[in-house]
Amino acid sequence: MRIKYTMPIVFFVALVVIEKENKIISRVSDKITSKHTPQDPPQPDVFSHLLLKRNASFPLLGKDFVLMKRRLENYSEVMKRGRQHVLLLATTRTGSSFVGEFFNQQGDNMFYLFEPLWHVEKMLTLETGGTNATASAKAYRDVLQQLFLCDFSLLESFIDPLPVNHITTALFRRESSISLCEESICSPFVKGVFERYHCKTRRCGPLNLTMASKSCLNKKHKVIKSVRVRQLENLRPLAEDPRLDVRFIQLVRDPRAVLASRMVAFAAKYKNWKEWAMGGNVSLDFAEVMKLKGNCDNIRLSAEVGLRQPPWLRGRYMLVRYEDIARFPMRKATEMYRFSGIPFTPQVKSWILKNTQASRETSGVYSTQKNSSEQVEKWRFSLPFKIAQVVQRVCGPTLKLFGYKFISSEKMLTDKSISLIEDKGFTF
Repeated sequence: MRIKYTMPIVFFVALVVIEKENKIISRVSDKITSKHTPQDPPQPDVFSHLLLKRNASFPLLGKDFVLMKRRLENYSEVMKRGRQHVLLLATTRTGSSFVGEFFNQQGDNMFYLFEPLWHVEKMLTLETGGTNATASAKAYRDVLQQLFLCDFSLLESFIDPLPVNHITTALFRRESSISLCEESICSPFVKGVFERYHCKTRRCGPLNLTMASKSCLNKKHKVIKSVRVRQLENLRPLAEDPRLDVRFIQLVRDPRAVLASRMVAFAAKYKNWKEWAMGGNVSLDFAEVMKLKGNCDNIRLSAEVGLRQPPWLRGRYMLVRYEDIARFPMRKATEMYRFSGIPFTPQVKSWILKNTQASRETSGVYSTQKNSSEQVEKWRFSLPFKIAQVVQRVCGPTLKLFGYKFISSEKMLTDKSISLIEDKGFTF
């Protein structure tokens, strides 16, 4: 394991040791919640001594920190004013960036973050290419919890290079958040300073996370989009946190369509699949096939938890299929906003009308502009029948749960008159 990944792993190993010795801490966030009443403020300094281990000069205890702590202390009172928190859960190539824009475009009362957990995943990635599931699950949960409370301090510890005085040039896809590019956060442009994910709407300098936190506290609603959480069950502390009112929207898509899209978008990683599609023999024991099965199982298990509506999720979970959004974008957007308790603004409606009828020239692999009805069937003409069969073999229970029909022949696969999507409703 590379040196730069050592301290975050040490951080989580230390927590496990503390849990065993004291027998009172199962989660960092549970510790915070159990020691305080619902009116108590979040305590960002719980992590401060651990963050300082990564870099002794981490600027967490200066004037900015004191000011931010005061703002956070008032947050529980602010929470009583009808503020909503939404976590959009998905996997890659399910249309989550497109659906995320439904909230990103909401207006002045929205604070939207695009994939902040990218930094956590990158820092915790092992030499083998994977992550420690237990450590990453805790990290994802705790970072999300603090971000919903407008506290960026824990996320800062995962950003590489480490922010200096809470200022960074490296926040992943900053330009995908209107909130992080608005005038109040747009610091003066610094000539010669390279910022990879710079704002496109105006020339802004590096992102000041203290200013971002202040803006977040002034917004009424918070939405975070992530494709990195494997199991909904791991997020239970967020639902039970009395300082938050979190709603979970799980976005799913036909696994056959997801694979077809990934083979195009991530060609290098899906080289074996492309070779199999060209005539190679596929074994269900191949690592890539087992990984696909694991992804499908995780999605299905999370959905089963959500649809079961346990007490901690009652009224907080919604399942939505990408295919339904693509076919009926305005109707599904209305449902998502109603579920979230957030006003459905004319600004969002206008964006949806404009961006669900995009021309072929603007509908690129990573574009959020789609001719949405065409996207539903597109995969059927690029994914070979035998690859579709493999997906059906390993992801069968997932297909059944979400109402995707199995195909029995190559002719059925490419016959547009046969719909592969069952009319199925999911209560929420």
